Amino acid sequence: MSEHIASPKLYVSIFLALMVCTAATVFAAYQDLGQWNIVVALAIATFKASLVVLFFMHAKYSPKRTQLVIVCAVFWLAIMLALTLSDYQTRHDIVGSLNAPPSAFAHLT
Repeated sequence: MSEHIASPKLYVSIFLALMVCTAATVFAAYQDLGQWNIVVALAIATFKASLVVLFFMHAKYSPKRTQLVIVCAVFWLAIMLALTLSDYQTRHDIVGSLNAPPSAFAHLT
């Protein structure tokens, strides 16, 4: 079986794209986007991870079975992130409860 040989020009262009994305990440970190900060950061990180997996790990040129394993891993990660975020959104804000009298926490013991 012959291996796919990628040109050095491709690797340099992917490297430059990763550096541009890193600069975009740093730039976005200093911007006040409100609730969109995490969305922008995750979008840039996902794009960078995709470039690394596709080209540096040669997933683009891998057999279909290997690509299926990668897709399943990403799907599993999406499930874990969705469960984590749903848990985070259902928690109550306890900062306001810290100034409550001790009797307010009697039901917890």
